Parts: sequence; C-alpha cells; structure tokens
Amino acid sequence: MGILAKGRYRVRFAETPADIGRAQRLRFQQFVAPQLGQGDPNAVDTDEFDPICQHVLVEDQKTGQLACCFRFLPLENGTEISRSYSAKYYDLTALQNYPGRLVELGRFCIDPAYRDADVLRAAWGAMTRYVDAHDVDLLFGCSSFEGTEAEIYMDAFALLKERHLAPRGLLPRVKAPAVFRFANVLGLKKPNLAHAMRVMPPLLRTYLVMGGWVSDHAVVDRDMNTLHVFTGLEVKRVPPARAQLLRRAAI
Repeated sequence: MGILAKGRYRVRFAETPADIGRAQRLRFQQFVAPQLGQGDPNAVDTDEFDPICQHVLVEDQKTGQLACCFRFLPLENGTEISRSYSAKYYDLTALQNYPGRLVELGRFCIDPAYRDADVLRAAWGAMTRYVDAHDVDLLFGCSSFEGTEAEIYMDAFALLKERHLAPRGLLPRVKAPAVFRFANVLGLKKPNLAHAMRVMPPLLRTYLVMGGWVSDHAVVDRDMNTLHVFTGLEVKRVPPARAQLLRRAAI
C-alpha cells in the first residue's frame, strides 16, 4: 500500500517491530486500560494473530503521533476462514465455501485526541486502496459496542435486525458461550433511528452505509468489555456512488 497522505494524516504499513509496538500500545490504552483503571504507557495489547497480520498506522503528518491503527489478515478464500480472529467467536461454516479473496479487519482503534472524521476517511481510503490492489471480494471483522450491557443499544440492535442481517447463506452461527440473540429477542421492535445511529459504533456505521451486514447475535466479550457483532462487506455490493467516494479518498 505504501504511504497514503490525506490532509492532516498519512497511512502506512508498520515496517519494524517498533512500529507494531506503537500500535499495540495504543490498543492497550483503548481496549485494556479502561478495564484495569490505569494506563501504563509502556503496556501493550498482543495476541496470537499479531505475527500473521499486516499492521496499519494512521499518523499525524505534522507530529508523527499515532492517531489510529488496525490490522489486516488476508485469506485466499473461505477455506482459510478458520484462521481468523472472528472464528474464535463465531461458527463461520457458511463462509467456508466463499470463492473470493477475504481480508479480516481487526483491532481498529483511534486515539481519543484524534476523533475527527478525517481519521476515518484516511483509514477507509487506505483500506480501499488495499482492497483494489489485492482484488479482495469480502472484508470482514468484529464490530464492537462499548460495554457488555445490551439495554442501551436496543435501538441499534433493532435496526441491525430490521435492515442489516447477513444473507441467509452467509449467516454466522452461534459459537461463543455468552451471546445476545437480538434477532430473536427483539421480535417486532421498531428502532428509533436517530438514537440507533447515535449509539452505533462509527466503524460499524461506515460498514452499513456501504452495504455491510451483520450476524444475528452479539457476542458478550467480558475480557475486552465489549459486545461485538460479526460484520461483512462484499465489495461488489458497495453502492457505485459510495465506491466512487472511497476511491477518491484512496488517491
């Protein structure tokens, strides 16, 4: 992917262990420190997937500060889906016969000091460049709601149930021991759209406006203090106008 410069930010692959360490420290501050009640600036968030992933850094061009990070796990086709992080939490049997190339997007986080729309635009511009360069057919991952109490997100889950469930032939099944089966529990509940979008995670909102879909249940992940839904985006289903905007961001 090389370097993508957009306004205040540049995006690049991590090139050294020190680069990866910066991403892991930001991940610790965002995912782990809030649960511990303290943020050791040198602590890192690591797992067994880091060595097999490509790590992406979004940096402030003026200061070099890391504003955002995420990682890619490329898969040649659905037969490799069991290698993914998502497969720890979801039964992805329905995707094992997926014929095209897949990429799992994971550990996406933004430094709170850089919560502006341009960070997300730069990140998606980089993703678009990667998807086009590698002929990716399906982008997927886990989209996380903060905390493990579902009640405050009922409108968001009702909206997901009503408009954004995965196609039946691709729908992930339950695997994790603790889940919230929102598609069953919410029945005919109609969402308050304004509230639903207000509490929807920004990354998930972006997936949805591009035609993304989700699992019919959320995993209760107490280790990470999140509720997360499997999220998929088939590149061929991105609306043409949206695809054009993304490719402009990738220039």
